[in-house]
Amino acid sequence: MAEGRPTRRICLALDLVDDAELIAEYERWHRPGEAPVEIVRSIREAGIANMEIYRAGNRLFMIIDAEDHYSDEAKARADAANPHVQKWIALMQRFQQPIPAAGPDGTWMAMDCIYRLTDHLDFHAIER
Repeated sequence: MAEGRPTRRICLALDLVDDAELIAEYERWHRPGEAPVEIVRSIREAGIANMEIYRAGNRLFMIIDAEDHYSDEAKARADAANPHVQKWIALMQRFQQPIPAAGPDGTWMAMDCIYRLTDHLDFHAIER
C-alpha cells in the first residue's frame, strides 16, 4: 500500500475505573473537539490513519489503523518527549485501570487476533 494508507490494524484493551461519573467524564474527553489538538496531531504524525475506542461497561477496546511508517517504538519515544502527550497520559490515568491480564503496571494491552473472516473464505470456496 502507498504511504498514508492503513496497512495494519492494532487492537488494544483497557479497563476504566468502574465508576459511572468517571466513565462519563472519560467519554466527554473523547468527544469531537474535546481532546487537545496536540494529542490528535501526535496521533496523526505517528502514522495512525484512524483510531476508534469502543466501550462495554468499563472495558475499552481500541482499534488503530496504522500506516506503513508507524512504529510502536517511535511513537513511544515521541510521546515521552512531548509534554502535551505526557499531560494527557497523566490525566487519562485517573480514569484507567489495567485489565487483569496486563498486570498491575499495565495500561493499554495489545490483543491477539484469533479470527478473521477473510482467512476462512478460501477454505470454504466462498467469494470474497
